[in-house]
Parts: sequence; structure tokens; C-alpha cells
Amino acid sequence: MRVSYATEATPGLVNEDHVVAGPGWAVVLDGATSRPGVDSGCAHGPGWLVRRLGGALAGRLASEDGRPLADLLAESIKSVAGAHSGECDLDNRDSPSATVAMLRWGRTVQWLVLADSPVLLDTGDEVHAIRDDRVEHLPSYTIEAVRAARNSPGGFWVASTKPEAAYEALAGEAQGVRRAALLSDGAARLVERFGLLEWDGLLDLLGTEGPGGVIRRTRVAEREIRADGRGKRFDDATAVFVDFSG
Repeated sequence: MRVSYATEATPGLVNEDHVVAGPGWAVVLDGATSRPGVDSGCAHGPGWLVRRLGGALAGRLASEDGRPLADLLAESIKSVAGAHSGECDLDNRDSPSATVAMLRWGRTVQWLVLADSPVLLDTGDEVHAIRDDRVEHLPSYTIEAVRAARNSPGGFWVASTKPEAAYEALAGEAQGVRRAALLSDGAARLVERFGLLEWDGLLDLLGTEGPGGVIRRTRVAEREIRADGRGKRFDDATAVFVDFSG
């Protein structure tokens, strides 16, 4: 079994992605960039959140012996919420937040996906892309509409200050996994935004060129393909590749 990963900031900016990995597990976190003019009610930013949450998850994944991933995430969110200063408004729906992709392997491969950071699993016959696409189906994307939908029934869920969000994540397990990947949405752009690859092709590219190669190709596409007005031209990008064949 071999694990490799790479992470890279949007050119000229600070990286708000974070990755942690250890024997038998890996996590990718993607901090939500604060919208200009939006008051988060918090003294901290998404970079602080992903570093704290990554550390909390790493400690639990390294020491726990099989409790559900959602339990570990809920406890970690609660722990990080307690680390905020007394001046932070933890009830503010614009409080710093992050997506979460988790993988733990042993007898089976267990996965958890919260918001738009996908997990890929190659079971030999098929590459399964596990995506939480609820944010793609909101009726409106105004600041007010997104605020109302965030961590709300019928809306979408992210890791922020509410531990119960962990139990709204997609989670499951699989057997016979040959290869796997965890991606921030910035590292999934060759498929999701540019349409240059299918998911199996992206997994093959991770195997041949490594996570760093995927990010390099993504940067080329971001520079060369004409912007279509959707979202950011560049994005932080993080990819983890797990090859169970060694």
C-alpha cells in the first residue's frame, strides 16, 4: 500500500486546503473562502479552521479503533468550536467552514464525504465517484440564500461549528478497493469544470503522474481554457492517492 499527496494554493494566495494522513487513514479539508463584505462573526479564517480540524481528526484517527468516521468528525468539530475565542459568534451561519473527505482502511475501506470534496474508489470493475452535490441544487445562490441553506435541513452541510453536520455527511464502506483518491474540488476540476477527463482517467493520471502532476495539469487548464464566468478562475488544489496494490 502506498499513499502520496500534494497540495497547492491558488497562485499568489494562502492555501486554505489542508491534508493529513497516517497509517490506515487520510483526510482532505477545503476551507470555504470568505465572500467579500460578509461578516463571519469570527476572529478566525478558513485557514485556521482547516488546520485545527485537521489536527483534531488526525489525533482521533491515529488513536481510535474503529468508531464511525461521523463520530470522529462530530467530536472534532465540537473540539474546534471550543477553541474559538469568546468573541466569536458560533451561531453565525457565515462562520468559517470547510468540506471534508475522509478515508480509513483495514478489512474494508471506509469513506465519508461532507460537501464538495469527492472520494474516488476503484473496485476493479468500476471507478465510483462519491460526491455530495447538495450545494449544486440550491434554488438561489444569493448571499442570503446560501446563508439560509448552509447547515440547514433541505440545504447543504459543511464542517463549521455544528457537530451534527457530521451526521449529514455521505458515508459508507467498500471491499476489494484497488486504488482510491481524495480530492478538494480544486483538484477535481479536470473532470468537473473542464471536462478533460472522466473519473477513471483522473485516477489513472494520479497513478502515473502523481497528485502533483494532476495539480500541474489543472493549472495549465486554468490558464489556457477561457473563463466561462462560473466561480473562481484558480482554486486551491489538494489530492491524495492511495494505491492498495503497493
